[in-house]
Amino acid sequence: MTTQPRTEQRVAIVTGGSRGIGRQIAQQLAADGFAVVVGYAGNKDAADEAVRAVEEAGGTARAARADVADETAVAALFDLAESTYGGVDAVVHSAGRMPLAPIVELDLAELDALYRTNIRGTFVVDQQAARRLRPGGALVNLSSSVVGLAFPGYGAYAATKGAVEAVTLILARELRGRDITVNAVAPGPTATDLFLDGKDEETVARLAAQPPLERLGTPQDIANVVSFLVSPAGHWVNGQVLRANGGII
Repeated sequence: MTTQPRTEQRVAIVTGGSRGIGRQIAQQLAADGFAVVVGYAGNKDAADEAVRAVEEAGGTARAARADVADETAVAALFDLAESTYGGVDAVVHSAGRMPLAPIVELDLAELDALYRTNIRGTFVVDQQAARRLRPGGALVNLSSSVVGLAFPGYGAYAATKGAVEAVTLILARELRGRDITVNAVAPGPTATDLFLDGKDEETVARLAAQPPLERLGTPQDIANVVSFLVSPAGHWVNGQVLRANGGII
């Protein structure tokens, strides 16, 4: 039996798609032929800029505001994708927070906010993805290589990303028989505003020297991995955490 190629428009939702890695993923998926819904938390100007960048490159996109931890808002985000473009074929959950502090100093209110966005947000987005993705679809959660690297100051953040990885691996197994893949991409140090904020040149140089490739990652490096995972070529990869970090051990 030969599987016929899909002819209808493929559709992707990218949460956290207005800035950094998420924005680059949105642009890459649009270049790959997806109509993209760019989810954002509050910065409408940045989201509109992301949409303009896609459209100027010949792609199709629109922005939609949604707090990823709010199940009603996220359901509306998926409703918008379905009503506008006809369905959902890929979900990339890139939205997240990254406050840094030693465990002994972390404000517990900050921990609660981090939990709400990074853990509850992942559950909410993944629930909708599991309910709405069409057969042949793909869900990609963004984790972090810091889960294994255990950098000081990243305790709370790494704990939330460990939870993201657990959810990813279990959901992949729970979707048996649905022809939907679920994976996580765990970037290493990547040159985004979020990562570079507050770091001096010496710290950045030290982190850049750690991978055998001797540089920081770029948002495009991560977007390329996601592009593969949501493509037909990547559909045999399922229930995995891909540590896209240039070889840091």
